[in-house]
Amino acid sequence: MAQPTKSAYFLQENFINKINEEATTWKAGVNFDPNTPEENILRLLGSKGVQDPNAINPEMYKSHDKVNMANKIPDKFDARKKWAFCGTIGEIRNQGNCGSCWAFATSSAFADRVCIATNGQFNSQLSADELTFCCHACGDGCQGGYPIEAWFYFQRHGLVTGGSYNTTNGCQPYRIAPCIRDKTTGKSSCAGKPTKRNYKCSNYCYGDDNIDFDNDHKHTEDGYFIESGSIQSEIHKYGPVEASFEVYDDFVSYKSGVYIKSPNATYLGGHAVKMIGWGTEKDVPYWLLVNSWSENWGNEGTFKIRRGTNECGIEYSTTSGVPAIN
Repeated sequence: MAQPTKSAYFLQENFINKINEEATTWKAGVNFDPNTPEENILRLLGSKGVQDPNAINPEMYKSHDKVNMANKIPDKFDARKKWAFCGTIGEIRNQGNCGSCWAFATSSAFADRVCIATNGQFNSQLSADELTFCCHACGDGCQGGYPIEAWFYFQRHGLVTGGSYNTTNGCQPYRIAPCIRDKTTGKSSCAGKPTKRNYKCSNYCYGDDNIDFDNDHKHTEDGYFIESGSIQSEIHKYGPVEASFEVYDDFVSYKSGVYIKSPNATYLGGHAVKMIGWGTEKDVPYWLLVNSWSENWGNEGTFKIRRGTNECGIEYSTTSGVPAIN
């Protein structure tokens, strides 16, 4: 007989209260059902792209097309406002019971960049589904992947359009149901269920079947890591980027403010999100990011993390690519 799975200790009220007693720049709160097993949370952390500053190969980082904008970078920036005509930038997605954060972060940033490069003529999500289940060089789908390999995939193969679960938006919409937290009971629709198995890669449009599969693919010219000192210039010129970072047990309950890891926090795994801006809050500089754990998580699906200190490895682990526009 299988042993019952213990609820995640870091989702309990006393743990959250302790965070709020110690943290000075941010607040924690309830984002998940306190009865959620720890393994369910760990499965959401699918990025294998956090870089070790002591083992970095400088050749991995973008060295061409540098943008000298030292005098033009604003103190505060939000890509949702600069490119308000791109509705994808602020869209909060839901990866469901699958470690596909790496696919959501990269495909979403790519879609934003195509929208920006076409001045809004293209304004659709690109398929996290195709990327998750077709990019075998990226990793293992719902079991995690490498964001940098996703950008190389865009360059080699391209990516079709694809919206959210249970829609016909785009060529290949996401096929995994979102994890939804019941407002009355607090229980998640994914609680206690195993990670979704990888779907078979498909080479046809199963969403909007009027779309031509081959012609629907968008490509990048390249894929690269971004030097920490160039992140702002990169976002300001081209748009959002993917950012991987180390997740600790306190982060899961983030609600507001600028996240700084608690001194005694325990490492859980690597996660990928979309970075869309920066600013300063109560004298603490921050990066502004979009998560893929639904709009009920954090600050309506977004969060801020300390900027300028490589908090949780985030400043050495950003990736992107420039869209190839005909």
